[in-house]
Amino acid sequence: MRREMRQTLVHPGDKVFTSVITASAFAALLVLAGIAVFLGLQAIPAFQSQGLAFLSTTAWDINTDPPTVGIFGMLYGSVLLAVIGLVIAVPASLLLSIFIVFLAPMKLSRGLTNLIDLMAAIPSVILGLWAFYVLNGPAQEWQALLHDYLGWIPLFQNDSGNYLGTPFIAGVVLAIMMIPIITSVTREVLGRTPPELINAAESLGCSLWTMLRYVALPYGRGGIVGGVMLGLGRALGETIAVFFVLKIIYETNWYHIIESGGGSVATLIVSRFGEVSGPFELQLLLAAGFFLFIMTLVVNMIANAIVARTGRLK
Repeated sequence: MRREMRQTLVHPGDKVFTSVITASAFAALLVLAGIAVFLGLQAIPAFQSQGLAFLSTTAWDINTDPPTVGIFGMLYGSVLLAVIGLVIAVPASLLLSIFIVFLAPMKLSRGLTNLIDLMAAIPSVILGLWAFYVLNGPAQEWQALLHDYLGWIPLFQNDSGNYLGTPFIAGVVLAIMMIPIITSVTREVLGRTPPELINAAESLGCSLWTMLRYVALPYGRGGIVGGVMLGLGRALGETIAVFFVLKIIYETNWYHIIESGGGSVATLIVSRFGEVSGPFELQLLLAAGFFLFIMTLVVNMIANAIVARTGRLK
């Protein structure tokens, strides 16, 4: 009887809404699958020609016989740039979120929230132009200071004296693009910390740091990790902004982040696409895009697993 009453109480609009949402979800999956199939089919000749060497070779010389091409350096460069961006963006985003939620006055908190949301909407080409004309100068001075005071660490060595077009500058640009995304998610998660838990910690005499460490941050751990992974996904696929500030070289820059030269899969595609020498090189670029697609998909899957695991640990 109760089951029949529940069925009769369902509004027709709810059924329509559910059907539309379900269809939209399946449409998104179909589009994603279509992209993967298209890239995979277009890249099959490149896979047949190059084999596994396409993933282990660091070169891009289409004019040799046979062509010597590979994307290992670009795959590694994509990860390196993303890590640099995360190292800068995560602490800045976390501190900014804590300030907005727990320290800033209401008016200032609203103003900063609106400003961060506005930053997230800035097109990457605008950030790339700003970085090229404005950021490059100060960034060269920052790198020179890193070399002068921390040059004994291989990470901050620069033997050429050229501080333009470095992975460090590209990483700073990526961090600027990632901060609004991570901050928005982290702010929202920390803002949903139950007030009774905060009040209980304060009544026990806990300091702000203690409350954050044992109450707010553990409560929002899963959401914070999800926000970081969203930022990482943005960094892995970014193209234009990095293309403006990074000197593209087809070699593996292992760890000299303030040495000129580097690359990523996305910048490889955009730098070569306008001057493709023929259909075969186009297929090679599509193959590179296919592996970038797979890498981004794997990162998202790992992110979902981490978020699910941190959620169970609460």
